[in-house]
Amino acid sequence: MNLIVAVDRKWGIGKKNDLLFHLPEDLAYFKQKTLNKTIVMGGNTLLSFPRSKPLPNRTNLVLSDVFTRDDCEVFPTLEGLKERLKQCDTDDVYVVGGAMFYATMLPYCDTAYITKVDADGEATHFFPDLDKAEGWEQVEIVGQTVSNGYNIAFTVYRNRNPKSL
Repeated sequence: MNLIVAVDRKWGIGKKNDLLFHLPEDLAYFKQKTLNKTIVMGGNTLLSFPRSKPLPNRTNLVLSDVFTRDDCEVFPTLEGLKERLKQCDTDDVYVVGGAMFYATMLPYCDTAYITKVDADGEATHFFPDLDKAEGWEQVEIVGQTVSNGYNIAFTVYRNRNPKSL
């Protein structure tokens, strides 16, 4: 299973249920990685999407015991979500947020696509620092660019010992 996220210098990912930065190149990277795949998220992440709608051309799986919806698959328990994920090709599954959900699912992921933004976004929500996390190592820098005035690097981390669902 994969994970995809953009982080600032302090591994911050969000503030007020929104992204820290508007980075067109990162949004294009996210779309390229997740299009026609399964994305899995917490309820607040779904609500943070444009018009609070699931992302098109993806299977949207959501963990929430607060709401149900007809336009995506919502699971009130983590165990129910895990059972559904067992039916998926985990190479085509991407965890997309938010902070608590990332922390919950991180041990089950073998690959993390981390866009590093060389800035401090004054985040209130953070992603675990994979440079200090046991079992994780950065294995590749896919590319570097400037997006909306920010230097960004597309990196790939691998988990040497992912847990099974």
